[in-house]
Amino acid sequence: SLGRVDVDHVITRKMQLIAEAEQLKPAFMKEVDSHFTEFVNSLVAKSALLDSSSSASIFPASCSEKELHKAKALRAPPEHGKIFTARRSLLDELFEVSHIRTIYHMFIALLIVFILSTLLVDFIDEGRLVLGFDLLVFVFGKFPVVFCTWLCMFCATVIVPYNLFVWWARGYCSSSHRVIHSLFYGMLFTLFQIAGLGFGPTYIAVSYALPPASRFIVILEQVRLVMKAHSFVRENVPRVLSSVKDKSSTVPIPRISQYLYFLFAPTLIYRDNYPRNPMIRWGYVATKFAQVLGSLFYAYYIFVRLCIPQFRNSSQETFNLRGLVLCIFNSILPGVLILFLVFFAFLHCWLNAFAEMLRFADRMFYKDWWNSTSYANYYRTWNVVVHDWLYYYAYRDFLWFFGKKFKAAAMLSVFTVSAAVHEYVLSICFGYFYPVLFCLFTCFGVVFNFTLNDRRKGPIWNVIMWTSLFLGQGVIICLYSQEWYARQYCPMENPTFLDYLKPRSWSCHTKM
Repeated sequence: SLGRVDVDHVITRKMQLIAEAEQLKPAFMKEVDSHFTEFVNSLVAKSALLDSSSSASIFPASCSEKELHKAKALRAPPEHGKIFTARRSLLDELFEVSHIRTIYHMFIALLIVFILSTLLVDFIDEGRLVLGFDLLVFVFGKFPVVFCTWLCMFCATVIVPYNLFVWWARGYCSSSHRVIHSLFYGMLFTLFQIAGLGFGPTYIAVSYALPPASRFIVILEQVRLVMKAHSFVRENVPRVLSSVKDKSSTVPIPRISQYLYFLFAPTLIYRDNYPRNPMIRWGYVATKFAQVLGSLFYAYYIFVRLCIPQFRNSSQETFNLRGLVLCIFNSILPGVLILFLVFFAFLHCWLNAFAEMLRFADRMFYKDWWNSTSYANYYRTWNVVVHDWLYYYAYRDFLWFFGKKFKAAAMLSVFTVSAAVHEYVLSICFGYFYPVLFCLFTCFGVVFNFTLNDRRKGPIWNVIMWTSLFLGQGVIICLYSQEWYARQYCPMENPTFLDYLKPRSWSCHTKM
């Protein structure tokens, strides 16, 4: 009044407006979310109308209902499968928030603590700084054999599947015995997948006695190339069949450059073209590879400080329930840290680095799996790259072949295949068969998938999911580590076949 401003009144009024805005924010966001959902649903409905109108134009009115139903049951063409679009990885967006970036800094601080702890303990015990990395040198040993094996696998995957597909596609149009022609080339492709990419790398990894990390590189690349080759053939064969059915003059054969790009691209779903970024940020690439290297050293210090001291003398103790329970709960912390490191190093850093170098724009390699309130959602969001392959080529093809009534059987078959592949990788890489992960997948994984389903909402279900995930990681780290040291300290001179299948940690009590 009278030209004077009441500062206290202005500040109070401003605080009231801020409080009212905070109260209106949830309602506003809810309203925006509802309108956005309605908008997306209308788009889906319009696309369904377009699909129905296009199918009506393709099939004349003289077609019977049975023929229309049969036509709808055909496999969907590739463009009706996964849609690739330009989008960033979720962590790249979250790290722009200072609060989330602080959590990342906390993990870096924990790594520094691990390094200082290791250096100080070694200095006290040895009287000098021990800077050797004997564990890393051991697990990544015989790298020249690994590189030569990978080079042979990759060259074979470039040459054999592509040429087999080209020869089949060109001969299929003019062949008078198309079924026999297709069976012949299908058998050649299956033989290459089983013998060339399947048996060959496994034989080299076992016969050359590669150390664990080197075996992981060979076997994981083997599985990746098998899935890539299958996707290339699976996506392109229906296109050739459709062109022959339409009596097209040209056969849709991808260029070798498109196939070669797909082999390096961070996806397991083949497309002729992907959304591309306009430029490469080499600083971003260097940062991601540096983070992969940092995660590797992080895992090294976790094993050195938390795992090796605990399991080195495990063969001295008699196998009993009390020791097993203590071992599992002591293994939860390193198990969870290893889980985070595998996710961050591979699914975020490694895949984003290759995506940036290839200008691959679709960076949705994972979703917000940490917010999952059900295991069904966790399996869909943890590793989107592998989930897409399993969904389109295992689950959907199973339903196409057997019918949509067998959804439960399709889901169980996908779980079984995934569990078997995971157990195969661990058995070859560790050098022994101990189906802990297979049992967790096929037993608890299936039960949790059906019980902790998408109908479960609320924070309590997220707590239950994380609790079971922690316990599962503890079981995996404990049992596999015990078995590794038991086989080191309790070797058998003339083992039988059953000795390879029986866990050595159950009976190894030899003192060092």
